[in-house]
Amino acid sequence: MANPKPFHWGAVFSLLALIMLNLAWELWLAPLRPGGSWLVLKSVLLLLPLMGVLKERVYTYQWSSMFILAFFAEGVMRAWGDGGLSQQLAMMEVGLTVLFFGSVVLYVRAKRLQLSS
Repeated sequence: MANPKPFHWGAVFSLLALIMLNLAWELWLAPLRPGGSWLVLKSVLLLLPLMGVLKERVYTYQWSSMFILAFFAEGVMRAWGDGGLSQQLAMMEVGLTVLFFGSVVLYVRAKRLQLSS
């Protein structure tokens, strides 16, 4: 039987890292416009699943697995279309979204196995 805790912490780590990455990216590291851009507001969207993930709510894990795909798509498009530091940050975003998605799916699976036994 798989323990869901490592997957929970993987989801928490990747979500928090994604929030910090997006804040730094759009405010200081490589904003679309000098001085920051309104794209920093996408970090606020990442706060939506945070409390549910921290409290290990299975329903939040389920819907956030679909929610995170928008950030994956943005990362892929910016990794493909941008250059320099912005491209590297986009690849980091892709990696963190894949880690989050994998952790969420494996957490829900482990939790269901735990509850059924």
